[in-house]
Amino acid sequence: MITIALPKGSLEAQTLQLFKEADLEVKRGERDYNPVISDHRIDKVKILRPQEIPKFIEMGYFDLGISGLDWVKETGSRVREVARLSYSKTGEGTVKIVVAVHESEPITDVAHIRPNSRVTTEYPEITREYFGRLGIPVQLFHSYGASEAKVPDLMDVVVDLTETGATLRRNGLKIIGQIMESYTVVIANRDSFEDEGKRRAIEEIVTLLLGVIDARHQVLLSMNVPDESMDQVVAVLPALKKPTVSRLHGIDYYNIQTVAQKGEVNTLIPNLKAAGAEDILEIPIAKIIR
Repeated sequence: MITIALPKGSLEAQTLQLFKEADLEVKRGERDYNPVISDHRIDKVKILRPQEIPKFIEMGYFDLGISGLDWVKETGSRVREVARLSYSKTGEGTVKIVVAVHESEPITDVAHIRPNSRVTTEYPEITREYFGRLGIPVQLFHSYGASEAKVPDLMDVVVDLTETGATLRRNGLKIIGQIMESYTVVIANRDSFEDEGKRRAIEEIVTLLLGVIDARHQVLLSMNVPDESMDQVVAVLPALKKPTVSRLHGIDYYNIQTVAQKGEVNTLIPNLKAAGAEDILEIPIAKIIR
């Protein structure tokens, strides 16, 4: 059995929803500190700040955890990255740690930042290493939130996490450089991953989670097709490999099933109908295990 650390805060809702859709629902009692997952592979679950999780995983307090790659790098944690998840604190996809200054500043590149500038950030270690590589001495101030509001009155530069840069722009800031890209990761304790039993449990849990994420972007299409329209319909169809085709009893019709990208379905269905498909069903998929 394995122990799991899940993130509290900005990643919490999406992570709990993912586990629920994977039939690994996190159930909470009167006290939220000790939730449970009713699965024989999981012994203990804790919900903690994502900043803490990588180091706790490294130290062996947990076998498996979910955090941001940014916090793995910031804490310098030696953990095994098992999988990448397609969501971040700001939504689906990746985020970036960027360098920004006030829009009134004449500089457009990090290389032009004045020596000993005041830099505010929630990522002091990543920032220290970055400016060290550039050979630019700066004064670092650890921020505990609302970093963008401190420039230019209190600080000269902000190093912050962003998806589109919209919040920075609304606060009169401009991005002049990018330090790294970050995303949500499933991480494991290195010793736990070397243990055959725990590794099997970790891989099985991760398979279920990735199966849900894969399925979110796809749907199952089922349709009936007359014999004379088969070639035209099959020519329109996408498929993971090949569509599944079965003959209907007693009539010159076939049933076809295939998996399609959810974002393409509204265009695909009219094309299938025009090619001769009938009784088209769009069916949600819970998991796709490849």
